[in-house]
Amino acid sequence: MPPLRALRPWLKVGLILLGVSVTMTLLTCLECLSSPRELLLSFTLTTIYTCGLWLANGYSVDWLDKYVRWKQSPGKRLVLTVLVSLGGSLVVIFLVRLGFVLYRGKSPAVLFTAPYVQGYVFPLVITALISMFMHSRSFLLGWREAVVSNERLQKEKAQAEAESLRQQLDPHFMFNALNALTSLVEEEPQLAVRFIRQLSQVYRYVLDARQREVVPLADELEFARSYLFLQNIRYGEALRTELPDPAAVPANCVVPPLSLQLLLENALKHNAASVDQPLHLRITLDPEAQTLSVQNTLRPRRLGPEESLGIGLPNLTARYAHLTDEPVRVARTDTEFTVTLPVLSLM
Repeated sequence: MPPLRALRPWLKVGLILLGVSVTMTLLTCLECLSSPRELLLSFTLTTIYTCGLWLANGYSVDWLDKYVRWKQSPGKRLVLTVLVSLGGSLVVIFLVRLGFVLYRGKSPAVLFTAPYVQGYVFPLVITALISMFMHSRSFLLGWREAVVSNERLQKEKAQAEAESLRQQLDPHFMFNALNALTSLVEEEPQLAVRFIRQLSQVYRYVLDARQREVVPLADELEFARSYLFLQNIRYGEALRTELPDPAAVPANCVVPPLSLQLLLENALKHNAASVDQPLHLRITLDPEAQTLSVQNTLRPRRLGPEESLGIGLPNLTARYAHLTDEPVRVARTDTEFTVTLPVLSLM
């Protein structure tokens, strides 16, 4: 069954080409009906024309789709479509007529005489019809793909934003922060005041950034600094962090909001940390490559199904797909886990 199913498109195309060839033969060579030999010759020639022009235009569509798509440059694509279609069709027509002339035992020079030059008109009409069908089909498929892709990206973006918001306002985070604050108020009041300020900055940033598509990289790193300050209070010596120098962050760089929090939260959630074996978290910025990397030591711990849904990183990848063609890269070794995010630039 699968092989037959794979052959169905080819059988369908074959039947269409056969129907076109029979129709064109009957329309253009009624006098051939009295001569089976001439009828067969006319049918063969028409079939070669039809198949050759179909293939030339069909492959030109596939070739152009790889380099110039309708949704990206419709004007350029239209011009190239006309040039490639006519050029490829003329080559096919010339080769078919050359074969026919040689079959008749004539000199190839007759192809450049007036009667033969005028004979290009009818095949080019067939070409125009076939080309219009093939390229119209390509345009419609490209348009449908763009619509479906846009709807999918919008849905993934909405899911990513909802998941991101759910994680940022996770009650466990607030519960742990309040527990840490309770100890600080009794033992280190001044540090408790700073803790409260950093906590308020974290939640203010969450509320301000959640409706934005991108935020300045400097703001995202400042948020990460506040977030990690709170986590350092909670984990103590079990957590070691390293962030890039704020002065080295270009002013025109942006990233999706709360990207770093998701990666930092994942690192803290999925890895064990202790004073003897601290968890190292490192954020590095490469201005030349325009990438931002979050790297952590890999020491996996077992999570319950309610703790890890496994959709945070895919959602972040989907958010980036909505903004850029540059991929989110994930690298894992025996000792480290690294996620590298593209950094976007505002012109």
